[in-house]
This record gives sequence, structure tokens and C-alpha cells, in this order.
Amino acid sequence: METTIPTRYWHRLDDGRIQCDVCPRFCKLHEGQRGLCFVRANEGGRIVLTSYGRSSGFCVDPIEKKPLNHFLPGTPVLSFGTAGCNLACKFCQNWDMSKSREMDRLMDEASPETLAKAARELGCRSVAYTYNDPVIFIEYAIDTARACREAGIKSVAVTAGYITPEPRAEFFRWMDATNVDLKGFTEEFYWKICGGHLEPVLDTLRYIRHETDCWLEITTLLIPGENDSDAEIDAMTRWGVKELGPDVPWHFTAFHPDWKMMDHPATPAATLTRAREIALKNGLRYVYTGNVHDAAGGSTYCHACGQRLIGRDWYVITDWALTKDGKCPTCGTPCAGVFEEAPGDWGARRMPIRLANYR
Repeated sequence: METTIPTRYWHRLDDGRIQCDVCPRFCKLHEGQRGLCFVRANEGGRIVLTSYGRSSGFCVDPIEKKPLNHFLPGTPVLSFGTAGCNLACKFCQNWDMSKSREMDRLMDEASPETLAKAARELGCRSVAYTYNDPVIFIEYAIDTARACREAGIKSVAVTAGYITPEPRAEFFRWMDATNVDLKGFTEEFYWKICGGHLEPVLDTLRYIRHETDCWLEITTLLIPGENDSDAEIDAMTRWGVKELGPDVPWHFTAFHPDWKMMDHPATPAATLTRAREIALKNGLRYVYTGNVHDAAGGSTYCHACGQRLIGRDWYVITDWALTKDGKCPTCGTPCAGVFEEAPGDWGARRMPIRLANYR
């Protein structure tokens, strides 16, 4: 299978360089140069994707691990990523893949059709483009999503949302659900810690919520001393209610020292609990804690009467009270999300696979 393919989103500059237009970084490349993402390059006077069909590995995960708590709960999702990333987050917890400059890390390969076939044979309800950001391998992700849709398999994007308007529209047309990392709520944090800008991510969130049918959830990793102040959490969640509405689930997750931020302490569980309380007070209806053992913070409650609708212990569903049409059994209030009559029973299993077995 050809692993280097031509792409669409670029244009030629007056000085002869080629500008990649997929993300707001707008890398301007001479012949032979690669963008910051490392997988998009100027070859032959055009931008090509050099990692098409190649992955750092494939694994069947619980959908809750993405994390998505309101999209087909309890079901398995076939997950994969490639190498590289278009941000430079100092705290990256998948840095071995996202910061990789070794294409040999892309140890397995699969065509979009093979991925769809594997997902169906493995009993997965969806395929997730994750581990690193699918924005940088948008052509491979869209082709896979197209093959999956033909096979009745949903597509899930786990992304930082750092993408420009035209490719964004094409990309999310093929996604059924997404979890977007809103990494902080100040321009200083995005520039100093992530090497990017805040406003393009906010634009992506607004676009997904108001211009697509893609189910949206948000994750914010709280880092002690960087983006975990009451004031920032308050401002961020107030923005979320105003701009996106109260029904978008929000996950506050715990940082652990990694990559270039080994000097920061892990996030105390109390910080996540405090963030959840602020968000709920501001009007968000579904707020979760992650990367900590917190059954209350991981469960779903009716926003109208407080009835527990979905109980969770880490990635395991311990209780299911939703009616067949996704409502609270006590007061009849609908729970926002994409639900079926009953949850899946995949549990917390993580099952690495080799796609060679499904060609």
C-alpha cells in the first residue's frame, strides 16, 4: 500500500515555498522539508502525507477511555494513531508517539477497508482516531471513516481541535463523535505550554456544536499551577455554557508528570472535585473527573432530579437506569447523548491487535 500520498490543503507562496493549510500553524516549507507535525512534507512542490495507512498500533478500548461517556456507553472501540502532532504540548502523555521522528514506530499498516472489516469482525461499534491528533493524518482518517460508514461502523475523533475552517468542515462531516481537548483557557497557556493559540480551538468547538451532527464532549487536563485556578475554571465553564450550551459533557482529568513537565506534581483529586463543582454551579449538566478513582465523579446523573442514570467505576458500567428512549426513569427528563436501549458489556478490557490478521 502506498504510504505517501498527495493532499489538498496547501498553496504555493511567492518565494517558492509551499504553505500547508490544514492547521493554524501554516507551516511554510522548502522542497524536502517537513512541517512541525513531521508527517506532512513538501515533496515535488506539493504537500504530501507520508504516514498514510501506517500506525503505531491498534487496540480495542472501552469507549469511555476516549473519554466519551454519552456515546454508546459500554461498547468497544477500535483505536489507532500514527506519529507526530501539530501542537508541542510540554505535558504530552503520549509523547512517544506524538513527538516521534522515527517512522519505524509506525509498525503496523492497514487500509481503510481493512480497518472497517476488523472493527466489524471484532464487534466494535466504532473506530477512534486517537493517541496522536487525526488532524495531521486527515486524509487517512476520512478515508477510514468513509469505509466505516459503509460498514455501519461509527467514527470517533480524539483531537485538540487545532484545524482551519475548510479541512475542519470536511473532517467533521465524517465524524460521529469527538472528544476535543480544551487544554486551558488563556492565550498565554496555549502559547507558552502548547505552542499554539486558543481562539482556533474555541472556533472548532463552536463549529462542531452548532454546525454539525457530531456528538461533542470536552476534556481539560488540569496541571497544578498552570491552568487549575478557580478563576480560569470558572471563566472556561461559563464560556462553555454560553457558547456551547449546558448539555456538552466536560471531563476534568488529572495530570501526571511526563515529557517536559517532570518538575510539576500530579494533580490532587481534590482539584478535580473542585473543578467539577464549579462547572456544575455554572450550569453544565454533565461533568466528570478522570485519571482518578472517583465513582461519583465518573457517573452520570439526571440534571433535573439528581437520579443516578449511569454508574461507573473507572471504565466499567456498574449501574444503568436510563429508559429505553434515553430518559430518567424518575422524572422523565431526557439525558443528552447517543444511547441505545442497553449499554455494551465490554468493560475495562484493553486488547492490542495486529491488523495483518484481518486483511
